[in-house]
Amino acid sequence: MQFKDIIGQASIKEKLISSVKENRVSHAQLFWGPEGSGKLALALAYAQYISCTDKKNDDSCGVCSSCIKYNKLVHPDLHFFFPVAATKKMTKPTSKVFTSEWREFLIKNNYYVAIENWFEFIGIENKQAIINKDDCLDIIKTLNLKSFESDYKIIIIYMVEKLYHAAAPKLLKVLEEPPEKTLFILITENHDQVLNTIISRTQLIKIDKKSDAEIINYLQLNNALDAQEASKIAKIANGNLSEALRILENADETHFNFENFQSWMRLCYAKDYAKIISWIEEMSKASVGREKLKRFFIYALKSARCCLLINNTKSDELLNFSQEEIKFLKNFAPFINEKNIFQIVEELNKTLYHIERNLNPKIVLMDVSFNILKLLKS
Repeated sequence: MQFKDIIGQASIKEKLISSVKENRVSHAQLFWGPEGSGKLALALAYAQYISCTDKKNDDSCGVCSSCIKYNKLVHPDLHFFFPVAATKKMTKPTSKVFTSEWREFLIKNNYYVAIENWFEFIGIENKQAIINKDDCLDIIKTLNLKSFESDYKIIIIYMVEKLYHAAAPKLLKVLEEPPEKTLFILITENHDQVLNTIISRTQLIKIDKKSDAEIINYLQLNNALDAQEASKIAKIANGNLSEALRILENADETHFNFENFQSWMRLCYAKDYAKIISWIEEMSKASVGREKLKRFFIYALKSARCCLLINNTKSDELLNFSQEEIKFLKNFAPFINEKNIFQIVEELNKTLYHIERNLNPKIVLMDVSFNILKLLKS
């Protein structure tokens, strides 16, 4: 991955390149940005530039032995750690066990990835994935080895907020005083969930979301979309390139979310208890999965907020939805308004939290459905 392959983020690229040229690479850096902002891609481009044996003024060369290995993610001084969970085949998971799958996943998605897609890729979407104590021990062991080819040994920890709290103390000392020529790049989407003891030991690199123009340009160049289709997807993605690519590849899921939200709201408003129970049974099936259910409630939150937006602005310009979705939301907006929006959002957020914690989906869906039913009638 080279800097030239990453759309936007010009000031961040310049800052990272300057730190290498001026020999002031901070030993531990926290790349913080929303999903789809390109923080992992930037981390890899930065690592490749540091290790490149023929650096150019504004990028790695892309053709030296080091760059060729980085392009395949097989450089011996590049080490990844990321959230994992047990599978049927692997009862004691660590990042190293999933290294081959991780490389395949990143390259397949051009380094713009979402954590739930990783969970789906390795088949753990119904489990709570973490960076565990064995991973932390592996990091310490890795640091005790000499670098093979590069001056720097680079450790990239993806989604450091998933670091198991009991394992974190094992890393604090090496984060504060790592061996010479060691670089930690920690990546997070939830800065407030990262332990303060880790934040205090890192240099923060804030990465903003993409602009619509940047996403449109990327989709046109890499996916051969016309301007109208690219613009439509960029509007819905709202600065999240990973989401834009997911929309492009998973049009069926967008349809799934819309159809189920529409049915759910109508059933709740009609107080059709029998059909609500049937809906809950369908949504609780294993084939839906925890991550898909999470994305449904993220969609529900976005839809509820847009109902309020419709009530107050009467404008479609700010709505990141298709015309079919907007038509339904306009008709349903009178029932989600200033009187109940805050309670509805609170219920949806609470449900999302419970699903993330892997609570029984039937109980969670039953609770939120009956609470939404009451709020729609308030």
